[in-house]
Amino acid sequence: MKKIVWMIAVIIGISACKQNNAYQSYLKDPQLFCNTVYELNNVVMGNNFPPMIASRNYGYAAVAAYEAIAAGYPDKYQTLAGQLNGLQQSPQIADKENVSVELAALLAFIKVGEAVTFPEGSMGDYRDSILALAREKGLPSKVEKASKVFADSVAAIIIRWSKKDNYAQTRSAEKYTVMDVPGRWVPTPPMYASAVEPAWKTIRPMVLDSSDQFMPPPPIPFDITNKNSAYYKQVMAVKNAVDSLTDEQKHIAAFWDDNPFKMNVVGHVMFSTKKFSPPGHWMSVAGIAAKTAKADFPETVYAIAKTGIALFDAFIQCWDVKYKYNTVRPETVINKYIDPNWAPYLQTPAFPEYTCGHSTISSAAAEALTSVFGDNFAFTDSTELDFGIPNRSFKSFRHAADENNWARFYGGIHFHPSCIESTDMGRKVGGYLVQKLKMKK
Repeated sequence: MKKIVWMIAVIIGISACKQNNAYQSYLKDPQLFCNTVYELNNVVMGNNFPPMIASRNYGYAAVAAYEAIAAGYPDKYQTLAGQLNGLQQSPQIADKENVSVELAALLAFIKVGEAVTFPEGSMGDYRDSILALAREKGLPSKVEKASKVFADSVAAIIIRWSKKDNYAQTRSAEKYTVMDVPGRWVPTPPMYASAVEPAWKTIRPMVLDSSDQFMPPPPIPFDITNKNSAYYKQVMAVKNAVDSLTDEQKHIAAFWDDNPFKMNVVGHVMFSTKKFSPPGHWMSVAGIAAKTAKADFPETVYAIAKTGIALFDAFIQCWDVKYKYNTVRPETVINKYIDPNWAPYLQTPAFPEYTCGHSTISSAAAEALTSVFGDNFAFTDSTELDFGIPNRSFKSFRHAADENNWARFYGGIHFHPSCIESTDMGRKVGGYLVQKLKMKK
């Protein structure tokens, strides 16, 4: 009889152990965090956020997840408190015995990601699905409760910090004044939308000392009447490239288009289509890289957080330049002075041409990811499959950023000298971040 009771106890113990391991294995799966980033991507896309506002969602959410990880793994990761501008408080785990750091990181990411811009609860169904599946796999109620308490404390710190970045003030900032001045940006077809976020340079950077810490030389002076001028030559380079694109060049342009809200015009019918924005694309790349490297959960959070910070600051730097020079887009110049029927391959975004936002943030993200996974890190980017665009493979993150540089030129929306300067600026922003931040011990 005693033997039978002992065997039953062993079986129950083994069953409980397996159940315990099931929820832990589920929550510690790095792909779960990547899926959560993907879910935020979808919510951002559904809300039609322009790319710089999207970077704000990603940046703060990723920092929240990272701070949870840093508190749970203090021997491997260092808090960003005291390192990021204005962030002075680091979270503390009160109930170390029961907190699942991974669950807390997920919950903090979700809470902050949905709170900094769009209505709270936008990711509620997704959060509930994570918790429901974890419970099915044996998540103890005390672990769930303790993890929620810790996640809420992390989120509260990051949300308070986010509210002091000047975002609210920019909602009522002075708008861009459209003037009929040669060389100055004006709205472009088919939407003729107003200039997007002209006050974004006043957002507090996370790492940069100021929005103008890195500044490129002035753009090539506007001179369309002189066919020997550098300006005329860069205009014709765009026109000639778009007029003779190869299938490979079209693929490159479309792959890096990342237009979060494209207005399609077919005859008298107008309809919109959506994609992940440029920062959403690079957050996806960070997840793909982590999976390729077989990174664990904390390392995945670290990589995505570093990328999110780089994207956030790179937009602020770029937007300072854009609205300092207010340069006209190729489409406007070509239509007015060369060919009124010409159209770029991609739809022109609603902000000045110099410098290129996508090239800037791509190079900054590439520097951040290179610091995590190394140079010559080959990967295949499958981000655009959701939108019917085939994958592209790269030898390194810098290789991907350099291709993006050409993509904006092939798309007909940027002069190539702008892309070159933007790539340099992005590398400087990313390099400064890598040099200044101490995240992994």
